[in-house]
Order: sequence, then structure tokens, then C-alpha cells
Amino acid sequence: MRAVAVVTGGLLLIGGTVLVVVADQQRVDSLDEVRAAVTRAEENLDATRDANYLLAEKLTALRATIAEQETELSDTTGFLR
Repeated sequence: MRAVAVVTGGLLLIGGTVLVVVADQQRVDSLDEVRAAVTRAEENLDATRDANYLLAEKLTALRATIAEQETELSDTTGFLR
């Protein structure tokens, strides 16, 4: 009877150890996935920010052109040309 108890206890100990190792590996894998997702999000943010800066430069140039054209259109005497 003691032998059965020792064998059963050993199997339970091994099974518990395996469960702890598997759970820890899943936690590590989940952390790696989260880190990869954060890295992708930061890269997307940087790319979007760069595109936004380029569009802001174009918008500024377009606003300057519009301001010049409005000045020309508001000159009804032709004096400013």
C-alpha cells in the first residue's frame, strides 16, 4: 500500500511540475506576442506620423498658394500684378 501511495504521489508531483512548466511557457509566449504587437503598433505610429508630417508640409504649401490667389482675386484694380 505504501508503494502505491509513493508511486501515486510521485506521479502527482511530476504531473504538477509539468503543468507549472507548461503554464509558464504559455505565459512567456503570451508576453512575446504582446511585445511583438507593441512593436508593430509603434512602427505603425511612426509611419503614420511621418506621413502626417509630409501631408502637413503639402497643406502648408497649398494654403500659401491659396492665399496668393485670393490676394490676386481681391485686387479688382489690377494694381498688384
